[in-house]
Formats: sequence, C-alpha cells, structure tokens
Amino acid sequence: MESRMRPLEELKPEILRRAGRANPFEWVRREDAEEVVSWLESTEDDHWAEVWGRMGERYEALGEKQEQTGEPCGDAFYLAYDYYRIGRYPVASTPGKKACYEASLRNFLKAARHMDPAVERVEIPFEGKSVICYLQVPRDVDRPPVVLHWGGVDGWKEDRRRPSEALHQLGLATMTIDMPGVGESPVLGSDPKAERTFSAALDYLETRADVDGSRLAVMGGSFGGYWAAKVAHVEAKRLKGAVDWGGGVHLTFQEEWLRPALTTRAEQYLMGPASLLDARGYIFRTRDLEEILKLAPQLSLVTQGLIDGPCAPLLLINGKLDDQHPIDDFYLLLEHGDPKEVCIFPDGGHMGRVPGKSNEPALNTLVRWLHGKLTA
Repeated sequence: MESRMRPLEELKPEILRRAGRANPFEWVRREDAEEVVSWLESTEDDHWAEVWGRMGERYEALGEKQEQTGEPCGDAFYLAYDYYRIGRYPVASTPGKKACYEASLRNFLKAARHMDPAVERVEIPFEGKSVICYLQVPRDVDRPPVVLHWGGVDGWKEDRRRPSEALHQLGLATMTIDMPGVGESPVLGSDPKAERTFSAALDYLETRADVDGSRLAVMGGSFGGYWAAKVAHVEAKRLKGAVDWGGGVHLTFQEEWLRPALTTRAEQYLMGPASLLDARGYIFRTRDLEEILKLAPQLSLVTQGLIDGPCAPLLLINGKLDDQHPIDDFYLLLEHGDPKEVCIFPDGGHMGRVPGKSNEPALNTLVRWLHGKLTA
C-alpha cells in the first residue's frame, strides 16, 4: 500500500492553524507563515525547503544588518534558524533540505550567543568522531542538577528550546543531544548499542565543575522517548529519573502496528503518514518501507532483553489516542521490571497533544516530576 501524503489543500490551513502554537511552528510569526503558504505550490521536498529557506534568508540578512549596527539581533537569528529548520523538516533527506539544515545550524549558533542561560556547544570525543551537545547552566545557581534531553525523528537538539526553558525556570541545567540517526549524531538508529552516545554525554557531565554530576536525569520526546526508556534501563544506577514522553518500546516496532502507522494511520503528523515514513526511515538511512519493517523490530526492549531488568525511576507520559506510538507499550512497561509512574491524557494524541489546546499540561507535569526527582 502506498503511504498517504497530506494534500496541499489540506496542508496549507493546517500550517496556519499551528502557526505560533504547535509543532513544528511554535515560534513562527503568523504573517510570515501566511506569506510562505502563499508561495507553496506543492509538497515536494526541495520546493518545501526553498520556500521556507527563503524566509530564513530574510531573517538571517536582518540579523546580520542589526549586528553590524549594534542593534539587538538574537531574535532575528533565532527566527532565521527556525524557518531554515522548518525547511529541513521533517529530515534532511534531499539536497535542498540538507542546505536548510546547515543554514539552521549556522543561525542557531548565531542566536545562541544572545540566549539566557548562555549556550555552550560541547564536543565530546566519541570513537573517532564527536557527540555534539548544547549545555545551558542557569545563572546564580550553584552546581545545579542536569537534565540531558532530546527529541525524536524530526525534533533535533536545536529544537528543544521550550522544555529547556521550563527546566531552567526551576533552577535545573540542561544539555540537549541528538538521538541516534538524526542531526549530528555519530551513530545510526540501527546500531544495536546506539545508546552509548547518551552514556558518553552522562560521562562528560560527571566531569563538569559547574553542575552536579551526581544528580542527572534524562528525557526523550516522541520517538526519543524510546531512547529515554532504554537509557533508564542501561543507566539505572546513575540516573535520578527518566521521562519517556510519547515513545514506544516494543509493539511500536512490530509490523502489525508499524505498517498501517506509516501508510494510513498517522494522520496527526503534519504531512501525513508518508512524511512520517520518510522521518522514520531516515534514522536507518532508508526510505523503503519494507526495509524499515525489517530493521525496526531489533529496537524492541523485549527483543533486547531489557524490559524485565532494573531501571531508574521512569515516568511514562503520552496521549491515549497517539497514532504514532501505541499506548499499549506503556501498559507493557508497567507489567515488567521495576515499578514506573505513568500519566496518560485520555483525550490526547501524540505527546498528549489535544488539537486546538496548549500542550503545557504535559510539559508542566514532566518538568515538575524531574525537578522532584533531582532535588529530593
């Protein structure tokens, strides 16, 4: 069965509905979104990249002009980053989207110079390559605990501003990282021990004098929730807490769930199931559904023999109506291994989102939970 792509006539109003409110358009300006939508003529990958990149170029030029004249330029560079980021959405799988991704990195680092807390780009040596992270330590907080967190297949380390800000408000430091297979991660999602990139980041945090390396937690959003659940098992002894925010662990990788999710079911995804197929395949560097169906089952925590083992305190949070990851995976986790905590939004979809409503209840719940675990 051919995977369904949301038609352009459906996509345009959905972009405007989400503009300034919902993923991946939380930070965009409504008037800019309206202009880009007027330029959109198709959902073809490089056309998508070109029109959003055009808006990114506008704000990058504005930021450079402001910088030269001594005016505040951080907001312009951040908007440039964000429009380029949308241009590479969901993944940098074509020449145009790769160009947008490189431009998004360039502008994020320009914007980062003006953020509070300050953003430090950390490069951790890793098997002849590097694990790249962004560390932010709140001012006037002595050696705060740290939450290492990441997104999913389409939300990369630069895109974690909102959860980071919520954690900073509670006096927690943050470090963002790419999950395996996306962004600047040095490993693919098909690597059976890919979680060692997170372990390398935790090792690094234990060496920092300005944070408390004995009080560490992790959080993964969307597909990244899977990696958080896995790290909770692999790093059970040194984590104070872990949050799986919207990820699956076993059933989500089986063909009976995955085939319909990537062809017809995932209607909550911006461009529909075909776009989710592209994003999921990217972590393995394939766009072929059959190859994804062969590779995905090896990620299962059941197959890997971890689900019955000890794990760090683990919070499971999602919407009951998620069409990307089955809520039954949470029930499976609750039936195995150490006790877990769970928060399920009965009318929520992926990540607990309810159409037309803010997703702050989910974010606030997990942020308070992490703060409690790290400061107890």
